[in-house]
Order: sequence, then C-alpha cells, then structure tokens
Amino acid sequence: MLYYLHLLSDNISYFRVFQYITVRIVAGAGTAFLISLVLGPWVIRRLTRLCGSDVNRYKEDLPALDILRGDKKKNTPSMGGLLIILAIVGACLLWAVLTSPILWLALLTLCAMGAIGFADDYIKMVKRDSKGLCARTKLLLQVLWVVLLTGVLLVLPATRDHARQLMVPFFKAPIIPEMCLACVFLFVALVVIGASNAVNLTDGLDGLAIGCASSVTLAYMVMAYVAGHAVLAAYLQVPNVPEAGELAVFCGCMLGACLGFLWFNCHPAMVFMGDTGSLALGGAIGCVAVLIKQELTLVVVGGVFVLEALSVIMQVGFFKWKRRRIFVCSPIHHHFELKKGPWSEMQVTVRFWIISIIFALIGILLLKIR
Repeated sequence: MLYYLHLLSDNISYFRVFQYITVRIVAGAGTAFLISLVLGPWVIRRLTRLCGSDVNRYKEDLPALDILRGDKKKNTPSMGGLLIILAIVGACLLWAVLTSPILWLALLTLCAMGAIGFADDYIKMVKRDSKGLCARTKLLLQVLWVVLLTGVLLVLPATRDHARQLMVPFFKAPIIPEMCLACVFLFVALVVIGASNAVNLTDGLDGLAIGCASSVTLAYMVMAYVAGHAVLAAYLQVPNVPEAGELAVFCGCMLGACLGFLWFNCHPAMVFMGDTGSLALGGAIGCVAVLIKQELTLVVVGGVFVLEALSVIMQVGFFKWKRRRIFVCSPIHHHFELKKGPWSEMQVTVRFWIISIIFALIGILLLKIR
C-alpha cells in the first residue's frame, strides 16, 4: 500500500524510497516485528482464556518427557500462530505491491495452511479432543490446496514458463525441462506439504521451530531478491522470476513476525505457535521455494526440518521392522533431551539454531556454485 507513495516523489522526493525493494524488506520486517510485540500480550491473554492450558502438547511423547518437564509448560496457551499470521499479513498489506499475483499465492498459502492448523488446534484445545483433526482430513485439505496452487502456477504468466522445470543445485539448466502434469503436482505437494509438516514436527521445544524458521526465511529472502533481479539472476545463472522481489518483501515480513513471536516463545515460553503457526510457516516457506524454483535447495537450507522429519520416519520404520527404536524418542530433538548425559532444553534449542544458520548459509552459497 505504501509503495504507491513513490508516485508523489515529484512533490516530496523522500517518497522515492518506497519503490525500493530493499527498503520495503527492512520496513516490512520491522513492521511485522512491532505488530507481534504490540499485539502479543493481548493475543496471549485471549488465547489463555480461550484455550486454557496446553494439556495435549506432549501427550504422545514418552512418559520420561513428562517427568523431565513436570508442570512447567502446563499452563502455556497454544494457537499462537494466529499472531504470526496476523503480523505477516498486516505488514505485507502495508509494504508489498498488492497487484503481484505471486505475492498473493504466498499469502494465501500461509493462510490456507494456517486455517488447517487452526482447525486442528481448535479441536484439541477448545473442544478438548486430544486427537484433533483427523490425519486423513488434514492431509486431504493440504492436498486440495496444493491442487489449486499447482493449477494457478501452470497458467500464471509469471510462473508458467518455469512451473514444469526441475532445477537442481550446481546445474545451470533445468535437469528436466518439462515435467508431466502429474509430476508437477506431486513435486509441489512434496515440497509444500512436506515443508509444512516438517516444521510442525520440529515445534517441540520453546523457540526451536520459530528460530530455525527465521534462518530459513532469511535465506529465502536473499534467494527471492536474486530471482527477482534480472541482472543478479543472469549473473548467478538462476531462474529469473518476474515480481519475485515481492516474495523477498513477504519473506522480510515473515522474518520480522518470526522474531517478534520468538520474543514470547523463547524459554520459558509464554505461548506456543501450535499447528496454526507451524503448518502456516512451513507451507509458506515451501510455496516461496516453488515460486522461485529453489525447491531442492530447501533440503539444505531447511536441513534441521529435514533431519527432524527423517528421524520420525526412521524411528517408525525401524520399529515396525525390528520392533526396536533407533532414537530414545523422536523427533530427534527429544532424543538429545532424554539420552544419557542429556542436554538441557535451551542447549538443544540453541545448538539446533546454530546448525540451522549454518545450513542457511550453505544454501545461499549454492547460488554461486553453478
């Protein structure tokens, strides 16, 4: 919205800054951060009255986790992802170019995945049904959104030229120039739904998922800026996506919202993001990766999320095969809490943050290696 103030720059020269993407990225991040800080206490009070305590958060973990934590997290409200979504949407409405279709794809994916997570959280927290939304129903809703998203990608002028291509890090040209429609859908579903659920699995410790999401978002903010800059994209030999600069603004807003939420979610947490936040953030990150054709780079940038998801898959698969566990508890962050000579919750969180930052830096470096 404020972008259009640059049209008045002939009268007020300072308004010219509103057309620069870098300015709007920083301003969007700052705005989202402030929205989170200002509205955070009010949202937390409302969620506390609505949800009560987060009694179901560790219901499926090993009993040892309950013993380790005691009642320290019992009265912490969930569904805090509403604050994240509100901050992102509010900041984007102020600082992004609202005529950009790919911006709206990212925003709508954020809201759609958030709505699915909200339904799950509402059933768990308000209706007091520990099972929440049926897993099949949740997956079906995610698939339906991906079907719609894929259809738009294939017809939208800004994305249709690259939608069927499979880009791989280290290679200048697409490995597969034109995938079939079914393959495009399966690939987009794997990235968006996979990222969404991987972030959800990571959300088990105070500040863990939101901190890792911040570093991933920062990396994709850089990549989106490069993809939207014709000269930089040509120099680094990555796909040039028209209007991808607005995705960089979106990522800036998302980064600010994540840091603002971390203010309240750091140990000891005052609020949890719940499925509302984790599914929304993961879906939005996956959507941005698809839009700028850096899907496989997400495996590196989101390395912590990948490891968390793989630990669950390995644990379940190995237990079904050998009736034994690989890890003390999965996802893997719980393993480090419970193993002999355990790490404290803050040690696990900060060390995973460090690993996530390293993965993000490696992912950015991959832009140069072609």
